[in-house]
Amino acid sequence: ATHHDTKRCFMTSQNHGFCVDAYRLPADWEVLFTNTNDNSNEGVIHTYLPYFSVQFHPEHTAGPEDLQCLFDVFLESVEAELYLEIPRISVKDRITQKLSYQPSVPLAVDRPKKVLILGSGGLSIGQAGEFDYSGSQAIKALKEESIQTLLINPNIATVQTSKGMADKVYFLPITPEYVEQVIRSERPDGVLLTFGGQTALNCGVELEKNGVFAKYNVKILGTPIESIIQTEDRKIFTDRIGEINERVAPSAAVYSIQEALYAAELLGYPVMARAAFSLGGLGSGFANTRDELRILAQQALAHSSQLIIDKSLKGWKEVEYEVVRDAYDNCIAVCNMENVDPLGIHTGESIVVAPSQTLSNKEYNMLRTTAINVIRHFGIIGECNIQYALNPSSEEYYIIEVNARLSRSSALASKATGYPLAYVAAKLALGIRLPDIRNSVTGETTACFEPSLDYCVVKIPRWDLSKFHRVCTK
Repeated sequence: ATHHDTKRCFMTSQNHGFCVDAYRLPADWEVLFTNTNDNSNEGVIHTYLPYFSVQFHPEHTAGPEDLQCLFDVFLESVEAELYLEIPRISVKDRITQKLSYQPSVPLAVDRPKKVLILGSGGLSIGQAGEFDYSGSQAIKALKEESIQTLLINPNIATVQTSKGMADKVYFLPITPEYVEQVIRSERPDGVLLTFGGQTALNCGVELEKNGVFAKYNVKILGTPIESIIQTEDRKIFTDRIGEINERVAPSAAVYSIQEALYAAELLGYPVMARAAFSLGGLGSGFANTRDELRILAQQALAHSSQLIIDKSLKGWKEVEYEVVRDAYDNCIAVCNMENVDPLGIHTGESIVVAPSQTLSNKEYNMLRTTAINVIRHFGIIGECNIQYALNPSSEEYYIIEVNARLSRSSALASKATGYPLAYVAAKLALGIRLPDIRNSVTGETTACFEPSLDYCVVKIPRWDLSKFHRVCTK
């Protein structure tokens, strides 16, 4: 439902078989909410008396909790009438104040003419296929907006490097040196960092730190680089999550084997060690003793300068949400997924089912609301993946990780729901409002909706047994 004054779009749990005719409202009544898909009326409000009504469940206990604040408005209005509050604020103004969004930085209105996309990398066939998918979708979205596309990707065995996709392709390694050479030569107006997985993200962060984007006046489109760094650096991430009273699993960021051993003593064994800024969970594992952790830390620090020591949550459920947000603060949760394997098995190696099968309605909406609060707090524009650890015997949960980019799970979510996450994320990076993007399946309804599945999608990892020694494939 779209709020009439602020033009922001909200998810609601709708349940009605009729609607008010918005063109025949009595005097002093006006439209409050409109259905974004069919333009039917979803709420009316009196211009000066404290009366308003909505055609959905405002208590939102049956679904998304996006407009629970309408109950706050109702209670505040009652309180104001009881205590004769001066100056008097109309209900209409109260609702508008609650639902207004003021961006922290002014929104850019100039649309780029030439955009550089950092591709998926991966130098063997069948590698980084998920990011090939997201990059291809991004190119398609930009071309629809008549924007010239440049692509850097050394992997010739990809769809995105095929003829007819990008306007110009550079088969070069995705490293700061080579990317800077392309920027110097091509002078693009903008760059997309979130469509090539961790490789592209790390490269983009390095270029920003070196001042390359500022030097050549290249604008980072979509999610601000500060948000990317905040989600990647575990120490900053923990502090930022704490600001909105959410919790991450007890952990410590360390930079040496000795620090890792000390952190494990404080947290208590068993612990999980994870290398920060690493690809596909490289250098991660569980340690039950000092000796096991010493070996694990040695391996992990060979891949990354920072190592995360987490308190073990082995046996907890692992749940993921794919969330989308535009520059005007419209948010939706496109898909939620549950790992059949408990926490501790890497997502790429575990069986994943969408939608989740064992969450109650309360748990589902509790985690959905948290996901939307997190994406808003970090100011992510586009697509975001958030992973939770959920205690199977209570409603206790921790936020494990936030990926401010298209991840492997995003490709699965897109295929599971039919919602083209990468395509939509690329459009949002250009500053287009989410309700203004058309649903690519129907061509008529808005892309600002949450798919509801009446089927299950299961992802099962395929093991290439020929790579394992002494394995009989019969």
